[in-house]
Amino acid sequence: MPIYNAQILSIDAAEVRRYAGLLKAKNFGEKNIRDAAAEALILIDVRGAWEIYDYKNFFVESEPPFKIVGQSIVKHLAGCEKVICMATTVGFEIEREITKKFERGEYLSSILLDAAATAAVEQAADAMEKNFAAKFSKDGYKMRWRFSPGYGDWLLTEQEKLFKISGAEKIGITLTSALMLEPRKSVTAIIGLEKISAEKNFSREKKSCDGCKKFDCPARK
Repeated sequence: MPIYNAQILSIDAAEVRRYAGLLKAKNFGEKNIRDAAAEALILIDVRGAWEIYDYKNFFVESEPPFKIVGQSIVKHLAGCEKVICMATTVGFEIEREITKKFERGEYLSSILLDAAATAAVEQAADAMEKNFAAKFSKDGYKMRWRFSPGYGDWLLTEQEKLFKISGAEKIGITLTSALMLEPRKSVTAIIGLEKISAEKNFSREKKSCDGCKKFDCPARK
């Protein structure tokens, strides 16, 4: 199962602001956000894993086969011949520091570092996507954006199946009885690959919150 390790050189301060729920707080100090991003950069340990499977008649042909259920995810993967099942994490160290700050009463610092960790793991997943796009476009595939359990109507209960075939355990991720990933700042996702002719454009579809029904999500764009 391939392992993907990439260094993140910077963390997007605008994304830290968004994950901290500060989009409307225009007068909030930018230095605090930049400091959190800089601290996170020191603490993260980026790791990734992935595997590619054939996809046919709503089934990921893994061992055992994994049936995809849910209107939004089935629609998203329509026309795909293969899927990439991926996992990535930024490790435990940053989570331990977030907890320490909270216990010391440094609530703002804790919240901002937590937001920076979220931004970091999303950037790690984005970097994996870009790597896949470059790799598989050479083989004539158009790539769909990543789709995770709990997004749209793809139930979180499907997390366990995806976890087992994504290589998550190989990079130190575990799954709790409540189907939550640990370290918390981890992502599992599925990416569809559609075979297209040489004449077509290989550009990816743009990821959008429009496909998700969580209208009250603080991270919604």
